[in-house]
Amino acid sequence: MFTLDARLANDTIALGDFPLCRCLLMNDAQYPWLILVPRHADLREVHELSPDDQSQLLRESSWLSAALQQAFAAEKMNVANLGNVVAQLHWHIVVRHQTDAAWPGPIWGKHPAQRYTAEALTERLQALQALLATAPAFTPAP
Repeated sequence: MFTLDARLANDTIALGDFPLCRCLLMNDAQYPWLILVPRHADLREVHELSPDDQSQLLRESSWLSAALQQAFAAEKMNVANLGNVVAQLHWHIVVRHQTDAAWPGPIWGKHPAQRYTAEALTERLQALQALLATAPAFTPAP
């Protein structure tokens, strides 16, 4: 049975589900930053997914990357699967701009997370909900 890692649950806001992945918003207002987590138990690596699920993960992350790039006028999209701190398989999809806090380096370990204010979170969630409403086979979180 799929269970979201406690650290991911603590640091994110659930947006909903694609056919394979739970889609999460990282609670760090410095970057538009989403995370995809395949909804299978005990996965740590992409190669542990079936070939069909590997393809589905790529479709979901590619759709989301393209949509975020357009919606947030990204200069670069960073898509990464690290798992050194949280072992559960998850993909980071981060909108990058030359003016962001960590540019041009990676976002990890540069600056502590800056949680969204209530107002900024409401605004970001509204934008993302409108964007995700156009996604194929996306089910919003309740």
